Amino acid sequence: MRKYNFYAGPSTLPVEVLEELKENMVDYKGMGMSLIETSHRSKEYDEVHNDAVGLVKELLGLPDNYKVMFLGGGATLQFTMVPTNLMIGSRTADYTITGSWAKKAYSDAAKLGNAVAVYDGKDNKYTELPSEVRLSEGSSYLHITSNETIGGLQWQEWPETGDVPLVADMSSDILSRPLPVEKFGLIYAGAQKNLGPAGTTLVIAREDLLERSAANNPTAYLDYSIHADKNSLYNTPPVFSIYAVMLVLKRLKALGGLYAVEKVNREKAGLIYDVIDSSNGFYNCPVQKENRSMMNIVFTMENEDLEKDFVLKATEAGMVGLKGHRSVGGCRASVYNSMPIEGAKALADFMKDFAAGK
Repeated sequence: MRKYNFYAGPSTLPVEVLEELKENMVDYKGMGMSLIETSHRSKEYDEVHNDAVGLVKELLGLPDNYKVMFLGGGATLQFTMVPTNLMIGSRTADYTITGSWAKKAYSDAAKLGNAVAVYDGKDNKYTELPSEVRLSEGSSYLHITSNETIGGLQWQEWPETGDVPLVADMSSDILSRPLPVEKFGLIYAGAQKNLGPAGTTLVIAREDLLERSAANNPTAYLDYSIHADKNSLYNTPPVFSIYAVMLVLKRLKALGGLYAVEKVNREKAGLIYDVIDSSNGFYNCPVQKENRSMMNIVFTMENEDLEKDFVLKATEAGMVGLKGHRSVGGCRASVYNSMPIEGAKALADFMKDFAAGK
């Protein structure tokens, strides 16, 4: 029996996608070899690559002045690439520190320029987001983490930045809802949570920012403009990961696009949050309601022993990956796009039964 996978990443993939990968693993569409073995310059891979790029553009409704790239190094490399490419003038950039991943992005930027923490949620233990962000003078960009995977909070409204580019790490909620792309100068996302298997990173950049890359960058591989010009083929791309991402994107389109996907995502998250909120304190979500994540639902119980028992019994019932991140403890249910609604229902029912039995 296939288990419900609530891991935060690498995370669950659609069964249909896994079946198609299996079917074509050894012999890709009758070509007599695997796509993984063939040249990234072949017509077979060229079709896959361009389909993946085209589907990102279509699903997000990208304006013509945005470029789509598939790069290596995970979102972690982007913590360095963003400031390397986009810091200009006084090399000042603003960061909102809203949790573990935002903190890492800020820390790397601080090594390359004047990274300013215009918001730090440390005092509220990273359980809420700012209602307003004031930018520093001469800022090159404002960086946010749209969804904190560990802390379980998500931006529902986007900060206004005027002429200052808004940059977002969307690794854990990319393509989970419609997005006003024109508000952003650059978006990046590791694939392994909402797009496909680990191995590639999606980067979407406004063309005018690529001019900064060409002017600022001392290293070819870290230069966005080179990757954009070469259609992400400056070096050998992670072929298998991009192929899987393309299949996931095709499925999202078949489901009806991002409005349909968001509706289901909100329903899945709502099932679990409803149990938490109606449990009379048995379960507790520390995040402010207006900032709760649709993707990563965090909760605690009265003590650690109870949480360990919960995770153990859930695993025995076919639900894995519910232990919270080691840095914060508690429990966490990641309900990304590919988590079927049956999984969210199964978890919600299990949570009710577990609480009733204590």
